[in-house]
This record gives sequence, C-alpha cells and structure tokens, in this order.
Amino acid sequence: MAALVEQLIRVYGPDAVNPTPLFFLDDFVLYIRKTMTPPPSTALAPAPTTTPELDITLTKTQTTVKTSGGGCGCSSKNDASTSMSETLKARIEKHPCYSEEAHHHYARMHVAVAPACNIQCNYCNRKYDCANESRPGVVSELLTPEEAAHKVLVVAGKIPQMTVLGIAGPGDPLANPEKTFRTFELIADKAPDIKLCLSTNGLMLPDYVDRIKQLNVDHVTITINMVDPTVGEKIYPWVHYRRKRYRGIEGVKILHERQMEGLQALQEADILCKVNSVLIPGINDEHMPEVNQAIRARGAFLHNIMPLISAPEHGTYFGLNGQRGPKPKELKAVQDKCSGNMKMMRHCRQCRADAVGLLGEDRSQEFTKEKFMEMPEAYNLEARQAAHQDIEANKAAVAAKKQAAASVKVADSPKVLVAVATKGGGLINQHFGHAKEFMIYEVDANEAKFVGHRKVADYCQGGYGEEATLTGIIDTVSDCKAVLASKVGPCPQKELQKAGLVVVEAYDVIETVARQFYDEHILAPSPA
Repeated sequence: MAALVEQLIRVYGPDAVNPTPLFFLDDFVLYIRKTMTPPPSTALAPAPTTTPELDITLTKTQTTVKTSGGGCGCSSKNDASTSMSETLKARIEKHPCYSEEAHHHYARMHVAVAPACNIQCNYCNRKYDCANESRPGVVSELLTPEEAAHKVLVVAGKIPQMTVLGIAGPGDPLANPEKTFRTFELIADKAPDIKLCLSTNGLMLPDYVDRIKQLNVDHVTITINMVDPTVGEKIYPWVHYRRKRYRGIEGVKILHERQMEGLQALQEADILCKVNSVLIPGINDEHMPEVNQAIRARGAFLHNIMPLISAPEHGTYFGLNGQRGPKPKELKAVQDKCSGNMKMMRHCRQCRADAVGLLGEDRSQEFTKEKFMEMPEAYNLEARQAAHQDIEANKAAVAAKKQAAASVKVADSPKVLVAVATKGGGLINQHFGHAKEFMIYEVDANEAKFVGHRKVADYCQGGYGEEATLTGIIDTVSDCKAVLASKVGPCPQKELQKAGLVVVEAYDVIETVARQFYDEHILAPSPA
C-alpha cells in the first residue's frame, strides 16, 4: 500500500491522499492486486466487502469507411469499421474528445478568451459570469491570453493527466483571432506537450487555416447543423460577415459555403476535424444523414451528434419558445443511422467554455481567477510524462481484461443496454447514489460497446435519498436491462428491481462485468 500511495503522490501530487477532496483511486486505478478491496467510498453506505478478481499489473507498454444501415433502438452494426495507422492513433490517443478510450483517463481544459461571436444561434445564449450552468457558451469569468496561459500552467501541474487545451468561447475563437492565437502562442512556448484545439462555427475558418497549421493546432471542431440553407434558416437568425449583418437565408447560405470551404481546407492541411451537430427535433433530425454524408465527403474525422439543450431558464430562443430536445432513444436512433458512414462520437458532455477536468466532471471552480492567479506555475514536463506512463500502463491492463472477456463470435445475439456508474479509468467504481450521469453500454454475446451517457440528479444528498430523484433516474434508464455500480443501497436497489432492472454490484472493468451480466441473465437457458 505504501508503494501505491507513493505512486499516487507522484501522479497527482500530495493532495491525492488528503481526506478532502477524496478521490483516492477514483479517477483511474493505478495498481490493483487480487487481494485488494475497492477504495473507501465517499458515500455513507459501506464499500463492497468483496471484489471480483482483478489482476492488473502495471507494465509500459487512413480511416477505411464501410457503409451499413441503422435504425431505432439498439444499433444493428458497429460504428464505421476503421483501420487506423499508428501515426493517426498517436494523434488522438491522449485527446479525450477524439478518442472514446482516452476520455476515461485523460482530461481537458478550456480557457475563456473569446467573448465575441459572429453568428446568432437559436439554441445559444452566452453568459460570462455564470457558475451554475453546464453548457457551451457559459463561463464564470473572461480571461486575457496572459491570464489563460498562467491558468493552463497551473492546472497542468495540478492535473498532470490534462493533455488538451481548447478554446471554445464563450463566443467564437475565430471571431477573436488575436486573443485566440496569442493564447496558443504562449502555451505552445511553455507547455509543448499539451495539444492545442479550437472549436468554431466555421464562418471565418477558411481565412485562418494556414495560421492554425502554423501554430501546430492539430484538432479543430466545426459546428455544422445543416447543409440545406432552408433548414439552417430555422436555426440561425443572422450572420455577421465582412462587417455586414445578413439576416435569414442570405446569411445562412454564406455560413454554409464557408463551413464547407473550411472543412475542405482542414483536410488539405492534414488537420483533424470533428464536426459537432446539434440535433433539433422537427428541424434537422431527418436532415442529419445528409449532413453526415456531406462532412464525410470533405474529410471530417469524427461526427458528434449531440442533443439540443433547451430550457426556458437558459434564455435561448428555442428554450423560451418551447422547442424540445431529443429523447435519449431519438438521439441514439439518429446516431445509429449515421454510424455506418464514419466514426461517431457518443461521449460528448457539451462542456462549458471554461471546463476543467475529465469529461463528465467540472473542476473549474477550483481554478477561478481569484484562486489560480495566486497559485505558482507548477508545470513539470518530466512529472507529466511519468504520470502519462502510469496511465498508459493502466490502460494496457484494462485492455487485457477486456480482451480476456472476448468470446467466440455469436451470430444474431440480441442486444441490450446497461447503465454504468463510473468515475473513469474504464472501471465500475462509483456508488449509485453519487452518480451524476450513467454511461450507457450496448451489450451482446460478442462485445460491450459504449453508446452514450445520460445525466441524472445525484440520488444521495446529505446521506439521504430523494424519492422524486430516484423516480427520475429510473425513468432515464428505463430502457436498460441492468444498472452496474460499485454499491447500491437497499432502497434504490428494491425500486430498481421493481422497475425490472437487474442490479449488479461490482468493482471491475466495465466490459468484463457487462459481459458476465449478459451471459448470466440474457444467454442463460430458461429453467425447464
């Protein structure tokens, strides 16, 4: 155990073993022996007294597109079959947005240096001093490039698994080019191992691709919600281009042409591009396959179809006028329909423009301007490299467990969904009552595949469970066959079972437990 604590301190720093915050082995497991029990839970309920055998030893260790159909419910085929070169793997293996596997282990941060925007979206309302909303376009405070660079160097020392610095707003980075590029220059000079990334609406992208390439920004995200201006007219009221504001379809046509031109230019510059598309029921949901086809033809690497966030309290046009977002089944159906054409991102958390930490967590309030300006720059390349070696060793160990769970291919086995409580690391390692989201896996006799996540209100609040909250959680995962968590209290366990969900308590690799559940509960022969 002493060696384990020593290793945690080397990766996370001294705070890793302090009682508060208690994330001892939560973000990822560094060392697990057969006889080791799970780490103590921060919940009042005790940690499980037994653990499935888990023998993990730490050791270092062009996209080909295939077309397939898709439909509602569980997908009939995997996302586009890909054969990835080692060079391409290296470009994405530590980017939590571009790699589903990486998002279990590596963190990202956004810096809010770009307040201005050059288009208006009906789903967007930018806020510059908001700490209690988690959605794009929202920040607690704006930063100068110098403040942003200092913050990055502070966070890089405190969170060594942070590998990506992104500029995503709260406006558009390329509507604020001087601030955006100055920030990148400062960070590239002092932290060369951190990947640089930006997210844009694409309007000004063709003008800046050369500059982006020059700065070694290797990942660019474009939000493309339509390729038909008559659809876009319902999403974008105006576009401000070359010092003139264009309203209606005239502006949308300019935006569309510039987005396609920018996407093509990124491909020619060999810059990886992810395309975000906001799914808006009744507006662009049936149009999304056309968007998918158009971006694939222009070299997009990844398509992220994400749900509209629409609530009146956000103050957006759609939210104030009753436009609903898609239900989880509707979102998955569209993702499945497009997934045979190219790689599909299903793990997006629609982050704030000042997010810090692993996807699915937000530690931005630990690094407010008042706090981080008083902190020393703790960036240490050697320490970060050592931390990354530990992460890669853990990834290899988890991968070995996944491989061990693989079986002989079974044709036409039914697919089911399971909901998983996890804090990362590819493990079931979270108490049911503390989950603020559930990872959704699609399981059959051959594999367990991540297909999405669903946010919920955490059930345990001050040691007590809220009945209304539990009802909402059950409704959110009602199409799943099981809930997998490190511990589930007696009351929620009873209600989950009453709703027809199998409760599985375990502390192990997600795919291993999911496959065990499937073999025992889905494939097991019925009693005569």
